[in-house]
Amino acid sequence: MDLWHNDEELFSIIRKELFTCVVGDVMDKLGLQHQFLPPQIRALRPDMVVVGRAMPVLAVDVFEEKVSGTNNKLMERPFGLMLEALDDLKQNEVYVNTGSSPRNALWGELMSIRARKLGAAGAVLNGYVRDTKAILDLDFPCFGFGSYAQDSAPRYKVVDFRIAVEIGAVRVRPGDFIFGDIDGVCAIPVQAATEVFTKALEKARGEKVVRKALEAGSSAVAAFEKHGIM
Repeated sequence: MDLWHNDEELFSIIRKELFTCVVGDVMDKLGLQHQFLPPQIRALRPDMVVVGRAMPVLAVDVFEEKVSGTNNKLMERPFGLMLEALDDLKQNEVYVNTGSSPRNALWGELMSIRARKLGAAGAVLNGYVRDTKAILDLDFPCFGFGSYAQDSAPRYKVVDFRIAVEIGAVRVRPGDFIFGDIDGVCAIPVQAATEVFTKALEKARGEKVVRKALEAGSSAVAAFEKHGIM
C-alpha cells in the first residue's frame, strides 16, 4: 500500500512524523553516507523546517558590481542570473545556493517575499543570510551560516541554475529532495527517495515503541535486542 501519492502528501507526512536524524540513519544503512550538508548550515530559527525539491543555484566571487572590459557579458549584470533564478522557482522547491566565498549574504527579505509568492518551500545557503528580523517575521524557512549584513552586489554573481552542484561532500541535483530541521540539512537523491522515506517512517514509528519501553524501565541492551533500534 502506498503511503503517499504525490509530493504534497509526502511533505505533509515528513513534517508530521520525520526528523533529519532518522532519515540520515536510513541513508547510512543504504550506503548513502554523505548526504548531510556541512554542519554550519543551520536553521535561521531552531523550529524552522524545510522540505521540498532542490533548485540548485551556482554562484562565483566577483569584485565589482558591474565588471567592465569583461570577456563574459554576464559580469556586466548586477547579481548575474540571481533574479532569473529566483523568478524560476516553482511550487515546493528549495533555492539551494553555493559556489561563492562566504563573504556576503546570499539571501534576504525581498528574495524571501518573491520566493513565498511563487510557493517555494525555503532557501538553503552555503553562506550567510541578511534581513534576518524580516525573514523571521515572514516565517520563511531559511538555512545558512547565520546572519551577516554584507551586501552581495559587488561580491558575487549567480552564473547558472538548475544544474547539479556540490556542497561539502554532497552532490545536489535538480529535483532531489531537501529536508532540514534543527539538526541539519540532508539531500535525498530522487532515485532512492521512496525507499528512504518508507524506511524512515518505519524507523520513526519503531522508535516510539522503544521510547515507551525505556520509559517503562527497560534496559538499553534489552530494548535494542528486542527492537534493533536505539
